Amino acid sequence: MAYAFSLDDVAHLRSDAGRAALSALADLPLTPASRLSDVRRAKEVSPDRFAAVLETVLLRRKAGKLAFTDGLFTSDALQQATAHAVAVHRARRFGGPVHDVTCSIGADLAALPEWSVGSDLDPVRLAMARHNLGDAVPLVRADAQRPVSRGTAVRADPARRDATGRRTWRPEDFAPPLDELAEAYASRDLAVKCAPGVDFAVAPWADEVELVSLDGQVREACLWTRGLATPGVSRRASVLRSDGPGWTITSAEPDDCPVREPDEWLVDPDGAVVRAGLVRHYAARHGLAQLDERIAYLTGPTPPPGVRAFRVVEHGHYSEKALRSALRAHDVGRLEILVRGLDVDPNALRPRLKLTGSGDATVALTRIGRRPVYLLAHAERT
Repeated sequence: MAYAFSLDDVAHLRSDAGRAALSALADLPLTPASRLSDVRRAKEVSPDRFAAVLETVLLRRKAGKLAFTDGLFTSDALQQATAHAVAVHRARRFGGPVHDVTCSIGADLAALPEWSVGSDLDPVRLAMARHNLGDAVPLVRADAQRPVSRGTAVRADPARRDATGRRTWRPEDFAPPLDELAEAYASRDLAVKCAPGVDFAVAPWADEVELVSLDGQVREACLWTRGLATPGVSRRASVLRSDGPGWTITSAEPDDCPVREPDEWLVDPDGAVVRAGLVRHYAARHGLAQLDERIAYLTGPTPPPGVRAFRVVEHGHYSEKALRSALRAHDVGRLEILVRGLDVDPNALRPRLKLTGSGDATVALTRIGRRPVYLLAHAERT
């Protein structure tokens, strides 16, 4: 169980003594094998607050996705905090100051426009946000369901753990519940961060749903309302990269897309595109076709630029026997297994394939109509 910080812990961690203790323990191994010696060393350095100091050293090592230097966090707050690149992306859509009504430790508030304000019901997280953000950002303790501001747009990120601390996917179990949050700000422009796995049909009040990925991993969904939504757009996928420019695709684009047999290339669209229901739009933009109208794999003679695509070397009816034969023929010894539309566990399948070759390959297992098929390919960065 994660350590439960108190206000006294936060005050100590912000003090000269706390900062000195954190500095002295910054190089601890913090591995399972070193646990006893780490705790012993922490007790020597900070006898009264060793647990808080030790937890903070550990959390700081996990906080690479945030922009804070020497930040303070709780474990739950850090897990839910928005990666800085995603927070900056979202902040660009606000035209002015924002009230972050669930500001927590301040990760999103740090990226919001100048003159934005934050509030939260948890006094410990507010104290941590004050440390992380400095004194220039106004913070107040307030219940997100009881508005304490006027006029500004509102940003919210409801907690997604139930009373027992377990992660929940039920919007009515969020804190605050999703519909109650929307009702509280029914007359305001509202942006609500959600987990990407939430069923967005439960939020009919959202004018636009945006799915965001960072470096190939779907990070979050954001529900936009009123003036924050883009006219004519109900769904959006934004694909961000740490090493280059990102891109966006929306439901307002054409979605004319043929269905045909495998071509030279196989393309597995980014997860944000798939989750946003924009696979056909993405295919239409890049001149691709679907293998099956219900499956997200795309094919074509030329893949989109800047993506990891797969050059198909062989395809056929899928059975384990047929796949083993193809892998032997192509001298495959290391295999990436992708599955979509079939009930196949890659981890269970791999040892049964008895790979003995010297080469690398990727196989996509899917279906075309009712036929299970395999597509053996080589991954390339286009």
